[in-house]
Amino acid sequence: MSEDLDAIILQVINGALAAAPEYLAEAENNRAELGIENPKEFVYGIVMGMAMGMGGAVLGAQGKAPTKENQAMVRDAIYRHVPDIRARLLG
Repeated sequence: MSEDLDAIILQVINGALAAAPEYLAEAENNRAELGIENPKEFVYGIVMGMAMGMGGAVLGAQGKAPTKENQAMVRDAIYRHVPDIRARLLG
């Protein structure tokens, strides 16, 4: 499952990063409504949230509650991509 999970997480990250310019434009245009200072950091949070959510969804689709070990595996898989995500968004 680990390789499948990694592939899904990478696919979600890449998809979110592809949409990042649109998210960023929205965040910049709605700073006051969103209560944000740094739209790029806000979009970084969106990307990370999407990856975490999809990882959790994959675990939940197995029909049983994810264990702490499963959750740590998702987190670790996402954290491996943090330097690339930050470079691509905030670079």
